Amino acid sequence: MELKELRAQIDEIDQELVTLFGKRMEICAAIGDYKVANNMPVFVPAREREKLLDVAQQAGPEMANYTRVLYSMLFELSRSYQSKRTDKRTELYQQITHAIETTPKLFPQDAMVACQGVEGAYAQIACEKIFHDPFIMYFKNFEGVFSAIEQGLCKYGILPIENSTAGSVKKVYDLMIKHKFSIVRTFRLKIDHYLLANHGATMDSIKEIYSHEQAINQCSEFLAKLNGVTIIPVENTAVAAEMVAKSGRTDVAAISSRSCMELYNLDCLDANIQDKGNNRTRFICISKDLEIYPGSDKTSIMMILNHKPGALYRVLARMYVLGINVTKLESRPIPDRDFEFMFYFDLDTSIYSEEFVQLICELDELCDEFKYLGSYSEVV
Repeated sequence: MELKELRAQIDEIDQELVTLFGKRMEICAAIGDYKVANNMPVFVPAREREKLLDVAQQAGPEMANYTRVLYSMLFELSRSYQSKRTDKRTELYQQITHAIETTPKLFPQDAMVACQGVEGAYAQIACEKIFHDPFIMYFKNFEGVFSAIEQGLCKYGILPIENSTAGSVKKVYDLMIKHKFSIVRTFRLKIDHYLLANHGATMDSIKEIYSHEQAINQCSEFLAKLNGVTIIPVENTAVAAEMVAKSGRTDVAAISSRSCMELYNLDCLDANIQDKGNNRTRFICISKDLEIYPGSDKTSIMMILNHKPGALYRVLARMYVLGINVTKLESRPIPDRDFEFMFYFDLDTSIYSEEFVQLICELDELCDEFKYLGSYSEVV
């Protein structure tokens, strides 16, 4: 049989499938209306498992898994359609609506901002890109930044969350699980690393190099070429430069920013030592209260899912059904809870879209627990 004929047969079958799909969705809508009228849950796991087993057996061994995947997607489409028809407005939706209405139309130009490290840190540079005239308070670690926001010591906080070369900043993700905050803006900062040392130092004299572990990872190729040099992680790149300057030694160096060279009166032994030329770190700006500024087109959420096959698939399938693009997916183990993980999602979706509203109103159906982290725009 010719390819043209085979395709013609496929087209005929597809016409039947589309017609039957429409009929199936109409019946699903009627079922959804009945459930709402009788105060019944939309999702009935036992019924779904029974149905998946039935269709898999009907399909036979060779097609069983394919059929199970097809019907899993059909179920997500059905639930999403049923949920949309109910026009449910959850408490979270009301909070988001209130935040949109009460947040100022312009992002603040000056504010009290918490950053980790000391003067010259990359967080400071990101902060000055986000705010025109910030007053910065420095904290020793990331925990201090979160605590400053929760206690009201600072209005905003700046934290690195991921790097294009070294990946996610795991410590920040772990702290995001335990702290309450909202993301109000993000910024991607171009990172150029410099090897800085005191006057009189040379490459041959360096025996120790200090920097933050992320910066060390971002310069791994450069560091691998050095012989007899000990690499020592410290809490911040600017702290590393400050340590070198205060030591007065000519056998130590720091991987840090160009601004630290001038700030701590250090020499540059080598410039742009990062592995990738397009090395960028994404910083989040957090606040205690939910603030949603005009133009917000990105959303971040965290979910705790059942430790069962298909749990993550259900969430991703629902987002796919709604046409929402997932730009980041990170999982972190939850302390003191065996085999349970918190999943972090970054989503591309305008706060004004119907898809965003529907997802927000369906979150409680998709997981055991969730945390809405905020909707925001990214400064470029």
